[in-house]
Amino acid sequence: MIAEGQQAPQFELPAVIEKETTTLDLEVATSDGGAVLLLFYPFDFSPVCTTELCAIRDAEWFEFTPNLSVWAISGDSTYAHREFADEYDLTFPLLSDYHATTAEKFDIRYESWEDHECVPKRAVFLIDSDRTVQYSWAAEQAYTKPDFVPVKAALDRLSGLGVELETDEIDFTVEYSEE
Repeated sequence: MIAEGQQAPQFELPAVIEKETTTLDLEVATSDGGAVLLLFYPFDFSPVCTTELCAIRDAEWFEFTPNLSVWAISGDSTYAHREFADEYDLTFPLLSDYHATTAEKFDIRYESWEDHECVPKRAVFLIDSDRTVQYSWAAEQAYTKPDFVPVKAALDRLSGLGVELETDEIDFTVEYSEE
């Protein structure tokens, strides 16, 4: 797995934002001085992934951090992403890493998981404007959900480095439902 302090690999992936398909590029996204939070997950519509992404949607903390982009990445197609985002009212971008090539660059790919090949592991990376990884976490077990409190600490460190992220008044707790 790409560790904190290492350079994040460059990638460009198709994405769905507000029902529209576009392409997102990590280098372009970080070039304006902001940060990108990457949330890798195995599949749209799977119970744990749905719970995780809906919890992040409900937390809304990324909406109050203007220089932070939140991107969720799985191996699903943009067609599946469009339906998933629509059904669960997800407003952050869902990126399609259909062959898990980006997950492989981050060294977070299952060779095989639940009878599927080349599936992204559940992982979280905070990338700064220089594409340096400021926070990294990956689950060995796909059903393990991330804790976002350490992400807040990493965002605070970025603020200390001159990245304008207003996170003082934001509760970074993510409440997972038991469904």
